[in-house]
Amino acid sequence: MTETQVLVINADLPDIDHPLAIGPEPEMFKLAQHNYKSGEWPFPVRLVKPGTKVRSDEAYLASMLPDPQAEEREQIRDIRRAHRDGNHTIRALTDETGYISQRVSYLVHKYSLPLRNGYWRAEKYDNPNEIITGQTVDLLGNKLGAPAVSIRKASYSNGLVCGYYISRVPRS
Repeated sequence: MTETQVLVINADLPDIDHPLAIGPEPEMFKLAQHNYKSGEWPFPVRLVKPGTKVRSDEAYLASMLPDPQAEEREQIRDIRRAHRDGNHTIRALTDETGYISQRVSYLVHKYSLPLRNGYWRAEKYDNPNEIITGQTVDLLGNKLGAPAVSIRKASYSNGLVCGYYISRVPRS
């Protein structure tokens, strides 16, 4: 039986062209353990097969992080499915999907799903992805820190309040 040849490399600075040792896997495993315990190699090591593409631990861990866009796509897919099933209010969508109401509200407004109840919407002047909503003028005013009267006036003239465009979204 032929033993697999492996390279012992520094895990912190992986360089397959300059291995610390080369040999059969069982011997290299024992050597790596001995040298690490004795302090000869004061850094973690890896056993890799020759020709392996080696990346740093940081790059490997970064590749394992979840993609935020993929998570958002999955959430909006769930919300659209619940919407097709007849849930047309934020509360019903929240109950059906299990996401928090702020997240459901944000995604519903970002992807323009029609809702059955009317609401007030404030869209940030310099960032259209930042949206604040409220069922009533007073609720939106509390969230923005502005009086309800100025919000109502701004909605008639497409004006700005606290850096947000204000609009009234009617029932659909």
